[in-house]
Amino acid sequence: MGRLRTVASEFWNDVRAQKLRTSLTILGITWGTVAVVVLLAFGTGLERATLKRFHGLGDRVVMLFGGTTTKPFQGFPDGRSIRLTEDDAHILKQQVPEIERISPEFSRRGTPVKHGRAIMNPNITGCWPDYTFMRNVIPDFGGRFINEEDVEKRRRVAVLGDRVREMLFEGESGDVVGRQIMIGATPFTIVGVMKPKNQSSSYNSRDQDRVFIPASTHRAMFGDRYVNNLVYQTADPEASQRAEEQVYKVLGGKYRFDPTDEDALGVWDTTEFEKMFSYLFLAFNGFFAIVGSFTLTVGGIGVANIMYIVVKERTKEIGIKRSVGARKADILRQFFLESTAIVFVGALIGFVLSLGVVRLVRFGDMEEFIGVPTVSPAVAIITMSLLGLIALFAGWFPARKAANLDPVECLRQ
Repeated sequence: MGRLRTVASEFWNDVRAQKLRTSLTILGITWGTVAVVVLLAFGTGLERATLKRFHGLGDRVVMLFGGTTTKPFQGFPDGRSIRLTEDDAHILKQQVPEIERISPEFSRRGTPVKHGRAIMNPNITGCWPDYTFMRNVIPDFGGRFINEEDVEKRRRVAVLGDRVREMLFEGESGDVVGRQIMIGATPFTIVGVMKPKNQSSSYNSRDQDRVFIPASTHRAMFGDRYVNNLVYQTADPEASQRAEEQVYKVLGGKYRFDPTDEDALGVWDTTEFEKMFSYLFLAFNGFFAIVGSFTLTVGGIGVANIMYIVVKERTKEIGIKRSVGARKADILRQFFLESTAIVFVGALIGFVLSLGVVRLVRFGDMEEFIGVPTVSPAVAIITMSLLGLIALFAGWFPARKAANLDPVECLRQ
């Protein structure tokens, strides 16, 4: 404890004697810390916001579309179009155990939806009850989604996307559940309104711009024989690939196409898409860390240079200490702790400033574009690791030089 107190006292005396030099050195570490923390905080915030908006499409869902065969199979030529039906959803549900939920999806545009004088042409989507869980189409309080009885009885009920509700009932407050709208010339009863959600990805239209009705009602109204696509979900992301292989085998057997013919079906697996996003942001945050570490390294070089100067200025002091019994390890410890103290003070100020910058940005209206900058534990660990390396290299080499000085030569100076 006594040695540590002595080191602290000598460090403080040196700071008081060289205020400007020490302040500029600390400023270099501070600026480097701010650069690393703020850049990584923005990268983390952007990643979380992007994934949150992407999850608005659904978790672990796969969109399955009909395609065109590219391989001859069992006497059938290539170039055949594969069109999926509602029955295919029943078949896949029964024969592919990896599929936890599934729904056909009928989509139609061009049919007007009216309420009073308000009229619009949203995407009218026919689906099954499980659609709500797969696609995160969650009804707001007081409403519900389509249920099994609606499908069985072909009921004329509808769930509105939140933007459709705003357009059709503009200026009207209160619950619209139980009220009627016209889809074409057919009256429908509103049973729910979708909760607003963030959604950055879509394949037909955003869910906020849709009207959801039972698949059986959609088929009866519009006479569609084929679905636009099927939507299914696996219980485990790891089962997604196995499910896809089974889907090709089952439908290949029904439609007589080679199960290895990938173009016979169109598959959009959001699990794979999310993995791609994860790799992209890993590289993105890695780039931010490298850019920030360059700035921090410059600050570390500044610390090392200053410590070399300090060693030069205190050469006689080192000689006196060595002559009265100080060991090399004592000299090494003294200068290493002094350089570490500079890094620590600069890092502490840098962290405080970084937190201030992050909080200040949150008050701006930029969350929709860049998300919420977040100083996560990972950001803190990366920054502390970089600072530890900087402190080690910036302090070790000057301290080693000081410890290896010849006491006799030191006293001569």
